[in-house]
Amino acid sequence: MTSPFGHTRNVVKERYALLTPKGHVAAPLPGWTKAACVVLISPGMGARFSQMLITLQAGGRGAGETGRSELFCYILDGACDLHLGRRHQLTAGSYAYLPPGQRFEFKKPTPGTRILLFEKTFEPLSKTPRPPVVISHADEKPGVSFLGDPDARLQTLLPDSPVFDMAVNIFTYQPGATLPFVETHIMEHGLLMLSGQGVYRLDADWHPVMAGDVIWMAPYCPQWFVAMGKSPASYIYYKDVNRAPLGSVKRKT
Repeated sequence: MTSPFGHTRNVVKERYALLTPKGHVAAPLPGWTKAACVVLISPGMGARFSQMLITLQAGGRGAGETGRSELFCYILDGACDLHLGRRHQLTAGSYAYLPPGQRFEFKKPTPGTRILLFEKTFEPLSKTPRPPVVISHADEKPGVSFLGDPDARLQTLLPDSPVFDMAVNIFTYQPGATLPFVETHIMEHGLLMLSGQGVYRLDADWHPVMAGDVIWMAPYCPQWFVAMGKSPASYIYYKDVNRAPLGSVKRKT
């Protein structure tokens, strides 16, 4: 249904963005065929990473090489095969981290399979090895209470190690649960609401959010969330980690 008089919940500002499914525009991406590709977050809005949503049709395929970048893939719905020299079967809730220089191929999807992708340029660190491929399922990562609150539970999907310069987590809130304080930090975020609804404070603004919404938060953007409604709210989010500001540590060149 067309929104009346050009109304939208979409907001793009210097320090944050809120993008809703009604505003999605698909466009071709290199390496993907029989696929609807939506670039949700990119350097075009000021981000230092990209977040994409890929919906595969029957016979859809995605293939390429990460090059200097790294790729985190999360299966939102459906199932497909991921080939990395050998076949891995991915279902809803499965995820894969692909390090720099990794060839990959997604193929044989069930129609309508949706893949969430986070991509960034990898930042190597002196005397630290290249991160390995990680393939797992969110069900294998039990949620832990966040800062002692059993109604706000955090699932950490990638190892907490200096080898990795990105983290991807799933946060689940019971109705009424909140972030314990307004966070303001150096980490940048890309976020997709998986379920439920709530209100997000972004900078000095307040936005109702629900499943399917995407949020970009720049470094030092004040942020806070409360889950509202009668069912839990959850989101999956990216952040950059384990690398100090440029010039304070020795990096590989």
